[in-house]
Amino acid sequence: MKLLLITSLLAISTFGPVMAPTAYAEQPHTSYWHPATLLEWSPTTDKDAKFNRGTISLADRFTGQKVNPNAQDQSRLVALSALNDNTSGVPSQGTGQFRTDAFGYWQYVDVMVLWGGSASEGLIVPPSADIIDAAHKNGVPILGTIFFPPTAYGGQYQWVKQMLQQKPDGSFPVADKLIEAASYFGFDGWFINQETAGGNSADATKMQQFMQYLQAHKPSNMQIMWYDSMTNGGNISWQNELNARNQMFLQNGAQKVADSMFLNFNWSASMLQNSKNKAISLNRDPYDLYAGIDTEANGYNTNVNWAGIFPSNQKAATSLGIYRPDWAYRSSTSNDEFYTKEMKYWVGPNSDPRNTTTSSSWKGIANYFADKSSIQHLPFTTTFNTGHGNQFAVDGTVLSMKEWNNRSLQDVLPTWRWITESSGTALKPSFDWSTAYYGGSSLKVSGSLSSQNATHLKLYRTNLPLSGDTEISVTYKTGQAASHMKVGVSFADNPGQFEFFDVGDGDTGVWNTKEISVGNFAGRTVDAISLKFDSSIAINNYAINIGQLSIRNTGDMSAPEAATNLAIEEVDFSGNTADARLNWNASSSGNVQAYEVYRVKPDGTREFVGATPNTAYYVQPMSRNSGEQQTTLEVVALGTNGVRSSAAQASFAWQEAPSTMNLALNQNATADRFVPGETPAKAFDGTTANNSKWCATGSEPHWLQVDLGSMYTVDKFIVKHAQEGGESANFNTRDFNIQLSEDGVNWVDAVTVSGNSAGKTTHNIAPTSARYAKLNITKATQESDTAARIYEFEVWGQ
Repeated sequence: MKLLLITSLLAISTFGPVMAPTAYAEQPHTSYWHPATLLEWSPTTDKDAKFNRGTISLADRFTGQKVNPNAQDQSRLVALSALNDNTSGVPSQGTGQFRTDAFGYWQYVDVMVLWGGSASEGLIVPPSADIIDAAHKNGVPILGTIFFPPTAYGGQYQWVKQMLQQKPDGSFPVADKLIEAASYFGFDGWFINQETAGGNSADATKMQQFMQYLQAHKPSNMQIMWYDSMTNGGNISWQNELNARNQMFLQNGAQKVADSMFLNFNWSASMLQNSKNKAISLNRDPYDLYAGIDTEANGYNTNVNWAGIFPSNQKAATSLGIYRPDWAYRSSTSNDEFYTKEMKYWVGPNSDPRNTTTSSSWKGIANYFADKSSIQHLPFTTTFNTGHGNQFAVDGTVLSMKEWNNRSLQDVLPTWRWITESSGTALKPSFDWSTAYYGGSSLKVSGSLSSQNATHLKLYRTNLPLSGDTEISVTYKTGQAASHMKVGVSFADNPGQFEFFDVGDGDTGVWNTKEISVGNFAGRTVDAISLKFDSSIAINNYAINIGQLSIRNTGDMSAPEAATNLAIEEVDFSGNTADARLNWNASSSGNVQAYEVYRVKPDGTREFVGATPNTAYYVQPMSRNSGEQQTTLEVVALGTNGVRSSAAQASFAWQEAPSTMNLALNQNATADRFVPGETPAKAFDGTTANNSKWCATGSEPHWLQVDLGSMYTVDKFIVKHAQEGGESANFNTRDFNIQLSEDGVNWVDAVTVSGNSAGKTTHNIAPTSARYAKLNITKATQESDTAARIYEFEVWGQ
């Protein structure tokens, strides 16, 4: 089976001035390039670049005592996962939607590859900032993808040639740009997948030289992974093993060419053993080879020759490469289904990493790989934030009721999901998106509690040294005064033996915080954290939400310094809504986990807007409050110890609402056809964010019609094509016309456009009375694609 990507996967406050904006804000999007456009890219001219930086450093991590006797820790695992929905149009810092692939099993992954790229959009795709941050927080390096597709999927060999162009001085300009992009955006290297036919042996040699140049000039911690496709003859021929035909892309004598190689899927046990032997003969670690399995179509129903990779009573011959574990997300129609499938995929059908025994051939990845943890520095705090939510709470108070996702904010989630020990029926742990102390979720533990059903819930693998001032803090909410909960820790010098600390009683139905000193254990190292639940009387419907769990030194509870030089650099008004781009200078303290952004309302209350570890943030469209003349935005530094700085503030003045307005906003719309989830109404909802567009596939022409509700005088149209939503300019509408009608039957032409290539077009007309407006598309894109993509069709008048 070939490795393919189908097109379009699928203090004193620091005050700033009241500003009169001179530019327009736009949703920043993650970059994507062809080789030629990468050569033109520079972070100094890319106005989205600073929003796309991952700012969390790659954490160190360790492997503790194994909980599953079958698991090994010699070989490694790489996951090639399409964690974003598309190549183009990917917002830099999350979106205003709950639904996202909030991958949560980083503890089993050694390298993550952000899978992406398509011929029509871009071949070179870096990971988005939020995924970089989530991976690094868990100690996982993350790579971008360079994808040269087969010719059947639009591949052009000229693109390979463009990448391999070399200057007389021996340098490879595209290689230099790849290094620059990874270094600037803060990710860890590139996965090179060259599957476009048309090459020869000279091209193969040039590719080897290109990769050796990368090795010689990249930082030592940057990785290059090669996919088993091109051979020494330059042709595309998947070898499914390391052999004489592809070894040149891994090693050239004493010179390393690639840091690792992903072997195609049709291997056998003997081919893996041959690959191991070949790697050893090249003086390379066999675990630099990743035997690929393809789970894109069937997930955990995929037939895998597990014994070929992990032979009984023997060490694995190679490492494991998984293609498209994002199946769990893409095959699910609800969040619950996604989390259930993802747990089964990674942990197995028993939902217990210790017990992967099953009659099914898919035992879960935890059966083969020991968990790894990055929790080895104080303070450690978790709010069980999964990186998305239906609301956002700050210290127990909900300050936004809007959906959101931003994987930069995802906490290090429990190492073990789930280990519950009970002599009876164990309580059930789960994530709860209806209740949160900070962020959008909390840990819920529920069930029938009694002395017989007492439950020990083991949560985290850690390596945390204790001092005389170390304390454990737990914040919880329950329906009864007694918590019936204890916090447990075990120590590295006596693993598996837990010391328990009673949380005691609290107030019913509100968040309670219990602080427990563990200073008498100074000098020892905590290797695991748990919670224990018990009751001498039966409680049939016991439920408790744990909103925050922290281990910290109380001697370091000072507030971080505030951010400085907060500026609203761009703001865009659309009637009584506005969006904005912010940037600021980082706190000088260096102990900041995130910057929270708030909007101060006219009554002085604050609305949570978002948070980021970056020093740039895009504020999604805000509605103007009645009588509001200016809006103040605040940025607050949140320390790793949970203490906040004073606020930095900046304000912008609202413009007077125009005498004309977008008459089509939220009006009834129809079209010739549409794809699920991209209905005609999406072209009239007032936003281009979150891929909000009307899309119609099939043959041209296409049409989109809106009923304004009554007669108006129309004088202008604004059409926001594909590029306005972050998609490729190749998808902008080329030929179209706009018609008006008083009755929806008899139409008059108002605008005719031929040869358009712009992402946004504005069309002023003589004032015309009409109730209906219709956009007719005769050439939907700049190329052969016939799908219409309209993010907004605005009809202005009064």
